[in-house]
Amino acid sequence: MKKIVLTAIIFAISFAGFAQNNKVMKTNSGAPVGDNQNSKTAGEYGPVLLEDIHLIEKLAAFDRERIPERVVHPRGTGASGYFEATKDMSAYTKAVLFSKAGMKTDLAVRFSTVIHGKGSPETARDPRGFAVKFYTEQGNYDIVGNNLPVFFIRDAMKFPDMVHSLKPSPVTNKQDPNRYFDFFSNIPEATNMITRLWTDLGIPKGYQYMNGSSVHGFKWINAEGKVTYVKYSWVTKQGEKNLTGEEAMKQQGMDWQHATVSLRKDIEDGNFPQWDLYVQMIQPEDLHSFDFWPLDATKDWPEDKIEKVKIGTMTLNQNPVNFFEQVESIAFSPGTLIPGVEPSEDKLLQGRLFSYFDTQRHRLGPNFQQLEINKPNEPPVNYNSDSWSSYGNKRFTNPDVNYQPSNKVNVAEDEQYKQSETTYENVTITQKKITKTNDFAQAGEFYRSLNKEEQDNLIKNLSGDLGQVTDKSIQMKMITYFYRADMDYGMRMAEALDFSREDFMK
Repeated sequence: MKKIVLTAIIFAISFAGFAQNNKVMKTNSGAPVGDNQNSKTAGEYGPVLLEDIHLIEKLAAFDRERIPERVVHPRGTGASGYFEATKDMSAYTKAVLFSKAGMKTDLAVRFSTVIHGKGSPETARDPRGFAVKFYTEQGNYDIVGNNLPVFFIRDAMKFPDMVHSLKPSPVTNKQDPNRYFDFFSNIPEATNMITRLWTDLGIPKGYQYMNGSSVHGFKWINAEGKVTYVKYSWVTKQGEKNLTGEEAMKQQGMDWQHATVSLRKDIEDGNFPQWDLYVQMIQPEDLHSFDFWPLDATKDWPEDKIEKVKIGTMTLNQNPVNFFEQVESIAFSPGTLIPGVEPSEDKLLQGRLFSYFDTQRHRLGPNFQQLEINKPNEPPVNYNSDSWSSYGNKRFTNPDVNYQPSNKVNVAEDEQYKQSETTYENVTITQKKITKTNDFAQAGEFYRSLNKEEQDNLIKNLSGDLGQVTDKSIQMKMITYFYRADMDYGMRMAEALDFSREDFMK
């Protein structure tokens, strides 16, 4: 009976608001903001529109906040190697690197922590970036993801706010759980990611011991123009290994650059790290057949419902010989695509398509794609002119013609590389949260998949940080999210933070 009463109380609290009404939010030009939580889209599940001026202004300002360090993922290391396809996927995509078994493609990777600064310890609890740049014969292709298959938010509109909450305070210059749990207590969709990050997965033993994920779904396009939605997963062949909180503290006292050192040493010693690449596929007509929206970055694609198919293996066999040129200068973007791969309607991905290119132009300069590590195998051929960004452009023989069309010179297009068509019927341009949020189910499933030791470590790690929050209402609200994911999860967190049933009844 007590559990039933507590359940009702927790559910009531989880829907109650704690924030007070303040001044009306306004843009930099003084216009009032109608919605700071949802991007403007073509229909509820459609792509984000470039006409969302508030989103573009917010992301552009965010991209330029820190110079010259990356705004996120500043601490990292890298290596080079190759990808060898093990399966012919040409029935699903024109992407040349997946076109036949045995094909090898050169690549470069950068592994990183997300939030902490360039000189921060690699023992910090943080998602790890997992970015791969393929140098194909049809241009560069980037898969830019993380070690975890989900993320905190589903809409790029919230990305600057999320990072601000996790970064050090602009007042104290200290990272503060009071700030980021204040934010997350209003973002129930983050429950899945929080549950994963505060397990031991939040501190990999080394970069070669972690898996990777594209996080987002993408569109594969085959030669006939047929679309298949896909999500990528990298599975380490070294075995997934992580550090407990206590092991991380001990490691930090010995060497807080352990992940960089470990990866470099393995490659030097000839123990070349490898990852198998898997892909999951969903047909467009099946997107709405799940109890979650597959193009929601806070959701994983369950393996028991969507098969993982191995399509190749990545091997890293070369360390950088100039760290700045090969690691600091490498520039990734989920918009660096080749024929056969297109963006999906994922709202977070749609924002990243703008933000990553924008921040690279700011961080490295407009000619960042001409740096050696970022150059495609074939030089660019287009009509960009008279700027650093067009310096390497091998346009044509007549430099006087920098426009198209022309009777003198014409750079041919190839219709087989046109973007795919998507038909929308009865679409309303809108700005609202998606209907199928299902914010807690996967977090609960993941919690129940953990063994007792892993669950114990999650409770210890999470209550350790959440316990530093001085506002009890924030702690209570977070507990309601964990409870809605799994009753045992929520009850254990309440107990760890010394809450009683009476506290929820006040």
